[in-house]
Amino acid sequence: MAVKIKTKHGLIDIDNNVIATVVGGAATDNFGVVGMASKNQIRDNVNDILKKDNYARGVVVRQNDNGISVDVNIIVSFGTKISEVCKNVQSKVKYNLETMLGISANAVNVIVQGVRVLD
Repeated sequence: MAVKIKTKHGLIDIDNNVIATVVGGAATDNFGVVGMASKNQIRDNVNDILKKDNYARGVVVRQNDNGISVDVNIIVSFGTKISEVCKNVQSKVKYNLETMLGISANAVNVIVQGVRVLD
């Protein structure tokens, strides 16, 4: 599915993969976020073997009648305040969606899948 935006010049279709890539890029750009996580372990292992960097890996986009909601699965670094990292991810994701794509997200749900100790 895609988000459809009607303008005076025509129709704009934004695919969910584009939304997920913007959300993943915004999430990983925050201090304290080490990487993205996913519930699909088989796909993650294949991406790790292929060394393919995929920002959309841990993002789920759901469309409602009145907008979209986004789930972001992240891994945070040890020693950071997890609640502050999550708040920063939420605000940056909402800001990037509005400025880059012109889409307003109803909800940005951040799911912390793990904590990683950095060397």
